[in-house]
Amino acid sequence: MPEWGYSTPLARLDNAVKASVREVDVSPKWAREVCQAVKGLTIAEAKKLMEDVVAQRRMIPYRRYRKKRAHHAQTKGPGGYPVKVAKVMLKLLDSLEANAEFKGLDVDRVKIVHAAAHKGRVITKFIERAFGRSTPYNKTLVHIEVVGLQI
Repeated sequence: MPEWGYSTPLARLDNAVKASVREVDVSPKWAREVCQAVKGLTIAEAKKLMEDVVAQRRMIPYRRYRKKRAHHAQTKGPGGYPVKVAKVMLKLLDSLEANAEFKGLDVDRVKIVHAAAHKGRVITKFIERAFGRSTPYNKTLVHIEVVGLQI
Protein backbone atom coordinates (compact mmCIF):
# COMPACT_ATOMS: atom_id res chain seq x y z
CA MET A 1 0.00 0.00 0.00
CA PRO A 2 1.28 3.50 -0.75
CA GLU A 3 2.00 5.86 2.10
CA TRP A 4 0.61 9.31 1.47
CA GLY A 5 2.33 12.35 2.93
CA TYR A 6 1.48 16.04 3.08
CA SER A 7 3.30 18.73 1.15
CA THR A 8 3.66 21.04 4.16
CA PRO A 9 5.59 20.73 7.44
CA LEU A 10 2.61 22.33 9.27
CA ALA A 11 0.84 18.94 9.30
CA ARG A 12 3.19 17.72 12.07
CA LEU A 13 2.29 20.41 14.65
CA ASP A 14 0.32 19.54 17.79
CA ASN A 15 -2.45 22.08 17.16
CA ALA A 16 -2.76 21.08 13.49
CA VAL A 17 -5.51 18.97 11.99
CA LYS A 18 -5.29 17.47 8.52
CA ALA A 19 -7.43 15.64 6.01
CA SER A 20 -6.98 14.48 2.45
CA VAL A 21 -8.85 12.79 -0.34
CA ARG A 22 -6.97 10.72 -2.88
CA GLU A 23 -7.58 9.95 -6.55
CA VAL A 24 -10.90 11.71 -7.09
CA ASP A 25 -12.21 12.31 -10.59
CA VAL A 26 -12.39 16.11 -10.71
CA SER A 27 -10.63 18.75 -12.77
CA PRO A 28 -7.13 19.46 -11.43
CA LYS A 29 -7.32 23.06 -12.59
CA TRP A 30 -10.60 23.85 -10.86
CA ALA A 31 -9.49 21.94 -7.76
CA ARG A 32 -6.49 24.26 -7.54
CA GLU A 33 -8.73 27.33 -7.77
CA VAL A 34 -11.08 26.03 -5.06
CA CYS A 35 -8.12 25.33 -2.77
CA GLN A 36 -6.93 28.91 -3.21
CA ALA A 37 -10.41 30.24 -2.37
CA VAL A 38 -10.66 28.13 0.81
CA LYS A 39 -7.24 29.06 2.19
CA GLY A 40 -7.41 31.46 5.14
CA LEU A 41 -11.04 30.68 6.06
CA THR A 42 -12.37 28.90 9.11
CA ILE A 43 -14.02 25.51 8.63
CA ALA A 44 -17.53 26.99 8.99
CA GLU A 45 -16.82 29.77 6.47
CA ALA A 46 -15.33 27.31 3.99
CA LYS A 47 -18.30 24.93 4.31
CA LYS A 48 -20.71 27.83 3.75
CA LEU A 49 -18.74 28.89 0.65
CA MET A 50 -18.81 25.35 -0.78
CA GLU A 51 -22.57 25.03 -0.13
CA ASP A 52 -23.12 28.35 -1.93
CA VAL A 53 -21.01 27.20 -4.89
CA VAL A 54 -23.00 23.96 -5.17
CA ALA A 55 -26.24 25.99 -5.11
CA GLN A 56 -24.63 28.45 -7.60
CA ARG A 57 -25.07 31.47 -5.33
CA ARG A 58 -21.38 32.42 -5.03
CA MET A 59 -18.58 32.12 -7.57
CA ILE A 60 -15.01 30.99 -7.18
CA PRO A 61 -12.56 33.49 -8.71
CA TYR A 62 -10.28 31.95 -11.31
CA ARG A 63 -6.79 33.40 -10.97
CA ARG A 64 -4.42 31.13 -12.92
CA TYR A 65 -6.55 29.20 -15.43
CA ARG A 66 -8.62 32.05 -16.79
CA LYS A 67 -8.03 32.45 -20.50
CA LYS A 68 -11.21 32.92 -22.52
CA ARG A 69 -13.32 32.88 -19.33
CA ALA A 70 -16.18 35.31 -18.86
CA HIS A 71 -15.68 38.15 -16.39
CA HIS A 72 -18.26 38.62 -13.64
CA ALA A 73 -19.02 41.48 -11.27
CA GLN A 74 -19.16 39.11 -8.32
CA THR A 75 -15.52 38.00 -8.70
CA LYS A 76 -14.21 41.22 -10.27
CA GLY A 77 -12.84 39.12 -13.11
CA PRO A 78 -13.02 35.55 -14.40
CA GLY A 79 -14.93 33.12 -12.23
CA GLY A 80 -17.23 30.16 -12.24
CA TYR A 81 -19.08 27.49 -10.31
CA PRO A 82 -16.91 24.35 -9.99
CA VAL A 83 -19.77 22.29 -8.51
CA LYS A 84 -18.13 18.86 -8.76
CA VAL A 85 -15.00 20.05 -6.94
CA ALA A 86 -17.11 21.87 -4.34
CA LYS A 87 -18.99 18.66 -3.48
CA VAL A 88 -15.70 16.80 -2.95
CA MET A 89 -14.29 19.69 -0.91
CA LEU A 90 -17.43 19.72 1.26
CA LYS A 91 -16.83 16.07 2.19
CA LEU A 92 -13.18 16.85 2.85
CA LEU A 93 -14.13 19.74 5.16
CA ASP A 94 -16.52 17.44 7.04
CA SER A 95 -13.61 15.03 7.53
CA LEU A 96 -11.37 17.89 8.70
CA GLU A 97 -14.01 18.96 11.21
CA ALA A 98 -14.40 15.40 12.53
CA ASN A 99 -10.61 15.08 12.86
CA ALA A 100 -10.49 18.35 14.83
CA GLU A 101 -13.19 17.12 17.20
CA PHE A 102 -11.37 13.81 17.65
CA LYS A 103 -8.14 15.65 18.49
CA GLY A 104 -9.94 17.81 21.05
CA LEU A 105 -9.50 21.10 19.20
CA ASP A 106 -12.07 23.91 19.18
CA VAL A 107 -13.69 23.56 15.75
CA ASP A 108 -14.80 27.21 15.65
CA ARG A 109 -11.19 28.39 16.00
CA VAL A 110 -9.62 26.10 13.37
CA LYS A 111 -8.40 28.11 10.39
CA ILE A 112 -7.37 26.52 7.08
CA VAL A 113 -3.72 27.43 6.50
CA HIS A 114 -2.86 24.98 3.72
CA ALA A 115 -4.97 23.60 0.88
CA ALA A 116 -3.41 22.01 -2.19
CA ALA A 117 -4.45 19.95 -5.18
CA HIS A 118 -1.96 17.63 -6.84
CA LYS A 119 -2.26 15.62 -10.03
CA GLY A 120 -2.59 11.94 -9.36
CA ARG A 121 -2.64 8.82 -11.48
CA VAL A 122 -3.53 9.07 -15.17
CA ILE A 123 -6.02 6.55 -16.52
CA THR A 124 -5.28 6.03 -20.19
CA LYS A 125 -8.14 5.34 -22.56
CA PHE A 126 -8.47 5.38 -26.32
CA ILE A 127 -11.17 6.42 -28.77
CA GLU A 128 -11.33 4.20 -31.83
CA ARG A 129 -11.02 6.05 -35.11
CA ALA A 130 -11.36 5.17 -38.76
CA PHE A 131 -8.74 3.21 -40.70
CA GLY A 132 -7.35 1.43 -37.64
CA ARG A 133 -6.22 4.57 -35.84
CA SER A 134 -7.00 5.66 -32.29
CA THR A 135 -6.88 8.86 -30.27
CA PRO A 136 -5.76 8.94 -26.63
CA TYR A 137 -8.44 10.00 -24.18
CA ASN A 138 -6.86 10.27 -20.75
CA LYS A 139 -8.38 10.98 -17.34
CA THR A 140 -6.26 12.64 -14.64
CA LEU A 141 -7.18 11.90 -11.03
CA VAL A 142 -6.53 14.45 -8.28
CA HIS A 143 -5.26 14.39 -4.69
CA ILE A 144 -6.56 17.21 -2.44
CA GLU A 145 -5.13 17.91 1.00
CA VAL A 146 -6.19 20.42 3.67
CA VAL A 147 -4.43 21.42 6.90
CA GLY A 148 -5.99 23.59 9.60
CA LEU A 149 -4.47 25.21 12.68
CA GLN A 150 -6.24 26.22 15.86
CA ILE A 151 -5.70 29.97 16.31
